[in-house]
Amino acid sequence: MSQAPGKAPPESQGLGALGLKLGLSRLALWWEGAWRALWPPLGILGAFLALAFTGLLPTLPPALHLLILIGFAAALGYLGYRAALGLSAPAADAAARRLERDSGLAHRPLAVLADRPAGDDPMAQALWQAHRDRAAAQLGQLRVARPSPGLAARDPRALRAAVLVALVASLGMAGREAPERLLSALAPSFAEPASAPTALAARFEAWVTPPAYTGAPPQFLNAAGGAVSVPAGSRLHMVFSGSASPPELRLGGTAHAFARMDAQSHALELPLTEGGALVLKRDGRDVAQWALTLTPDAPPVVAWDPSPARAGRGLGLRLPWKAEDDWGLVALRVELRLKQRPSAPPVTQDIPLPGGAPRQAQGAAQHDFSAHPWAGLEVEARLFARDGAEQEGKSEGAFLILPERRFSHPVAQQLITLRRALSLDPNARDPARRELDRISNAPEAFEHDTGMFLTLRAARHRLGRDRRDEAVPEVQQILWDVAVALEEGRTDRTARALTQAREALREALEEARRDNPERSPEQRAELQRRIQELREAIRRHLEALAERMQRENNEALSYDPQQRVFDRRELERRTRRLEDAARDGRQEDAEREMAELEEMLQALEEGRTSRTEDRQRQQRQRGQQQMGALQDMVRREAEMLDRAHRRSGEQDINRTDSRRPPPPRPQTPEAREEAARDARTQRALRRALGELMQQFGELTGDVPAPLAEADRAMRDAAEALAEGRDPRAAQQQAIRALTEGGRQMSQRMQRQFGQPQPGEGEGEGEGEGEEMAGGQQGSEGQENQLGEGRDPLGRDRRESGGSAQDNAGDTLVPGDAERLRSHQLQQELRRRGAERERPPVELEYIDRLLRRF
Repeated sequence: MSQAPGKAPPESQGLGALGLKLGLSRLALWWEGAWRALWPPLGILGAFLALAFTGLLPTLPPALHLLILIGFAAALGYLGYRAALGLSAPAADAAARRLERDSGLAHRPLAVLADRPAGDDPMAQALWQAHRDRAAAQLGQLRVARPSPGLAARDPRALRAAVLVALVASLGMAGREAPERLLSALAPSFAEPASAPTALAARFEAWVTPPAYTGAPPQFLNAAGGAVSVPAGSRLHMVFSGSASPPELRLGGTAHAFARMDAQSHALELPLTEGGALVLKRDGRDVAQWALTLTPDAPPVVAWDPSPARAGRGLGLRLPWKAEDDWGLVALRVELRLKQRPSAPPVTQDIPLPGGAPRQAQGAAQHDFSAHPWAGLEVEARLFARDGAEQEGKSEGAFLILPERRFSHPVAQQLITLRRALSLDPNARDPARRELDRISNAPEAFEHDTGMFLTLRAARHRLGRDRRDEAVPEVQQILWDVAVALEEGRTDRTARALTQAREALREALEEARRDNPERSPEQRAELQRRIQELREAIRRHLEALAERMQRENNEALSYDPQQRVFDRRELERRTRRLEDAARDGRQEDAEREMAELEEMLQALEEGRTSRTEDRQRQQRQRGQQQMGALQDMVRREAEMLDRAHRRSGEQDINRTDSRRPPPPRPQTPEAREEAARDARTQRALRRALGELMQQFGELTGDVPAPLAEADRAMRDAAEALAEGRDPRAAQQQAIRALTEGGRQMSQRMQRQFGQPQPGEGEGEGEGEGEEMAGGQQGSEGQENQLGEGRDPLGRDRRESGGSAQDNAGDTLVPGDAERLRSHQLQQELRRRGAERERPPVELEYIDRLLRRF
């Protein structure tokens, strides 16, 4: 067989597609060859463009600039010449071979289609035709692969990528100046250099930056000189330009050098530690002169206003104070030192200051130190105020006796006395151990309570074995806990002792009636002893009840035969009759008196339980009122947030340039007036929240942390409204914190006071049982802003009742029944509105109903 190279393939099935694929294969071969040949000169060209776009070449000396251009041109010409030699059109056979390689075909099927057999033998012709058919059947598998120049093998360090990155970066640096920089790089300038420019007129700028804690703006110095007064700790900044020679600054006879910024600019930064003549010199001549005076930062001034004393109610210590500082107060605290032991570490309590760093402030803090080991001892109280410069001012010492809790239980009194003695002399451990031995050896004094006994023995052994200094305060805390447990748990122990005395007397009466109706002297003496024990148990129980009610601010125990409430005199008369009947041997009378006495004691216990339930119900009602006030705050805060959204939307519409930031204050007078009203309302709501936190703390003993976050958010919102800034972020944070605080308030009231009983209010009793009611807030003040005649919670300070007209301009107050029913409806609506997990449709409906109130 002979092959006819370069001959076109014969016409057969699929030859049209074959021609297209051969053309693509040939184009791919040409691209691969061209890219391998052209990438070196293109790399040189890219490197030159990257260097030109940086603007570096025009800054070089002209000769060096020209030399670099010649080098780039020579390299580009040489590599371009080599590239031109390497550029050639690929042959058809090469395209066919590439197509066969890309398709994975063996035995060159494309060449088979172009060949002819050499002879005319029919058998050979048939065999060749079969071979051609098999080759033609493989045409459907032909594919053209993507071009692959193979530059990775020729450029293993990927310099082509580095040239591309440098070109893109330099082009980004040049920006719109790229054409100008390229022209400057291609045309080095051999013109004569221009004469040196005339020196600029010397000028300077000087300013003083006060310390950051002062909040004062920078103060610029007059170029003509003069007197300057700045706060101590300030820094002087000065920039001098237009002079090749550096200037000189002299302060009080000391020279200070400038730092060179460039050929004709100099700068200086100097901390001012002293005053005096400030002189700026240049070339030996005075340029400007100032008389510098440093105003010292005086320490804060703090004083008692008036002297501290026990609060009018409770066991708190009232700490009235006033303080001032020239640049603002940062912190305030009170320190208590034991007068009889001045070397003892002081007791420190921080006192909150108003928002920001006030220059003058006045207030009265109240703290409860009744649980501290120094309670009942004389201490020296002193105030300490600190400013931004870390300077402290202190007040005069005030001597007072820390309020202490009064204990009526004898053992509790002894333990508190022992605790106080350890405060005066922590080294007196042996006397304290002996006193604990004496108390624990008389367990009848604390009703043979095993837990109390073991605790006292543990405290006694800790004093003897633990020689750490911290052991004494730990033992003092144990003694306090035991004393409080004895005092507050006395009612339960005396009730248990009373029950035991009643059982013992009943058993003695039963035994005497069963064994010997006439009774022997021994039995009579035993009965008298049991009756005396019962009388003593009744006395202790009544005293415990009276003390407990006094602590809870209840009324004293009174006697009313119609209401089955008893006093000590009636119980004493019943006990005396029982004693007389037992002494005279009147068994039936003694048993009857005993039954009546037990009935009276049972009624006394039921009355105590009823009073406890009444107290819990009153506490729940107070909690419900506070929850209602909190819900009203959330509603008012949401209304202010809506108005802030509306003002922000109006500002966005009024702004024509969206790229410019919004103005710092509302543009329209209406918006400014509305923001000012909202600022006043925000401050009033914050005061109301503070009152609510104090009331809830008195009710439960703790305040949820989110309420403090809400207070800070309200402060930020009020400041933003007053300064014309956007208050929405702070208001949203306040709403979230108030909602979370309300949830925690509800949970704490449920844990302490239990679920509300059926019939308490008109609610259904679902959820946690807290009715989110407005409490004492009337419906009149809910939609109006806080103003004259209303307290911080929006309540009317005027006392009104019945169906009378209050004042001119106010609405007619309905009758008591109508107001009570309306109040109950508001309570239930607010309670349900506070449950945010309800469906949105229901919450929206409740909000619409509440707006009508």
